[in-house]
Amino acid sequence: MAVLRKFAGQTAIYGLSTIVARLINFLLTPLFVRQFPTALYGIFTYLYGWAAMIQAVLAFGMETTFFRFLQKHDDKARVLNNSFFVVLVISTLFLCVVFSNATGIATWLNNGQYDGDYVMYVRFFTLFLVADALAVIPFAQLRAEGRAMRFAWLKLTNVVTLVALNLFFIVCIPWLLMHVPQTVPYIEGWYRPGWLGYVFIANLAASLLVLLLLLPELAKIRLRPDGALLREMFAYSFPILIANISFIINEYLDKLMIPKLLPGEQGISDNGIYGAVSKIAVFLSIAVQAFRLGAEPFFFSYAKNENARRTYAFIMDYFVIAMVLVMVGITVNIEWLKYFIKGEDAEQQALYWSGLHIVPILLLNYVLLGVYMNLSVWYKLTDQTRFGLYISGIGAIVTIVLNVILIPRYSYVGAVWVTAFAYGTMVVLSYVWGQQRYPIPYRVGKNITYILAGVGICWLAFDVFDCHIVIGNLLFVLFAGIAIFLERNTLMAIWNKETGGKP
Repeated sequence: MAVLRKFAGQTAIYGLSTIVARLINFLLTPLFVRQFPTALYGIFTYLYGWAAMIQAVLAFGMETTFFRFLQKHDDKARVLNNSFFVVLVISTLFLCVVFSNATGIATWLNNGQYDGDYVMYVRFFTLFLVADALAVIPFAQLRAEGRAMRFAWLKLTNVVTLVALNLFFIVCIPWLLMHVPQTVPYIEGWYRPGWLGYVFIANLAASLLVLLLLLPELAKIRLRPDGALLREMFAYSFPILIANISFIINEYLDKLMIPKLLPGEQGISDNGIYGAVSKIAVFLSIAVQAFRLGAEPFFFSYAKNENARRTYAFIMDYFVIAMVLVMVGITVNIEWLKYFIKGEDAEQQALYWSGLHIVPILLLNYVLLGVYMNLSVWYKLTDQTRFGLYISGIGAIVTIVLNVILIPRYSYVGAVWVTAFAYGTMVVLSYVWGQQRYPIPYRVGKNITYILAGVGICWLAFDVFDCHIVIGNLLFVLFAGIAIFLERNTLMAIWNKETGGKP
C-alpha cells in the first residue's frame, strides 16, 4: 500500500495543479462566449484543434520514450540530452518552415481566402507551440525526479499568466477606454476591440514565461547527440508519434472537419457551439490528464515489482469508479454549469445552449479514453509500441470515415458519437491484444457494470427527469453510496493498513 500511497500522492499533486490550472482557464470560457459570437469562437476552436495535432508532432513521442529509457539505461543524463535534442531539431525545422510559408498556410486554413489576421494567428501559434514543445522534456524530467511541487507551480504560473493577459486585453483595456479618457490617446492607436488575436498573444506570452522559468532545468542539458542511442530511441518513439497523431485525430479531427464539411457560416458556427459545450466536460478531461501525469512514470518505475500486474488492475478498478462518479456528477448539474457558456444576448445564449444535449456523451468519451490510457501500459512496458500505432491508427480510420459520413448529416452530434465508437474500438483492441502479450488481471465485468450504471443514471437524470438538479443529485448520492458499500471491504483494508486499525 505504500507504493499506492506514493502513486496517489503524486497523482493528487499533479491532479490538484492540473485541476486548479484548468479551472482557472475554464473561467475564461464565459468571457470568450460573451465576447465572441459562435462563428468567431468557431475559429478559436478550429485553430486550437490544429495546435493539438502539431503539438503531438513536435513532441515526437519523446515524453514516453524519455521515461522508458530512464528505466532501461543507467546514464540518465545521456537520455535527457538526446530526448531534448530530438525535440529541439524538430521544433526548429517547424519554426523555419511555417514562418517562411505563413501566408500560404493561413490562406489554406481560411478556405482559400487571404486574411492578414490569419497570417498573424499562424505566427503566434507557431511561436507558442515551439515554446511548449521545448518545455516537454524539462517537465518530464521534473516528473521523473518526483518534483511534483515545482511542476505544479510552473503549470499554475502558465495559466495565471494566460488568464491575466486575457482579462487585460478583453476586460481592462475596454474599461479604461470607457471610464478613463486620459488613457485613450495611448491605447486607441493600437488596440482593436473584439480582436481574437489577443487570446493567442496571451497564450504566447504565458508559454514564453514558463520556458524562461525552466532555464535551471534547461541549463543541465548538453547538446551531445549519441547516434546509437538516438536510433534506439527513434525505433521506440516513432510508433508512439504515429499513435499520438492518431489519438489527436480521434480527439480533435471533428473540430477541423466540421468547418470543411458543413456549408458556409453553419460550419464555423456549429464548431463554435461544439467547442463551447465541450468546455463543460473539461472536469473529466482534467481528471484523465492528471491521472496520466502521475501514472506514466509510476507504471514504468514499478514494472519490475512482482505485484505489478495486480497493482495495475487495482488502479484500473478505482480509476473507473472515480471517473464514472465524476461523469454522473457533472451530468446531474448541467442546469447550473450551462451558465458558464451563457452568450452576450438571448439569441447567442440559445445558440450555445442548443448543444448541451451532447455533454453526457462527451463525458462518456473521456471515461473510455481514460480506460484506454490504463490499458496502454502493456505495449509501453514490453517495447511493443507498434501496437499503439495499430490501435490508434484503426481508431483514426474509424474517426475519419464515420465523420465524413455523419458530420454532413448530424453536425457535431454525429461527431461526438463517432468519437465514442472510435474510443470503444480502441479499448477493445488494446484489451484483447494486451491480454495475449502481457496479461493483467483486470476485473472486466465489474468495470463494465460501473460504466453502464453511470450511463444509465446519466440517461435518467438528463432525459427522464429533464436535468432536475435535486432529483439528479439524489441519484448521484445514491450511486456514490452504493459504490462505497460495494467497495467497503477494500476501503476498510486500505484504511486499516494506513492507520494500523486505529480510528
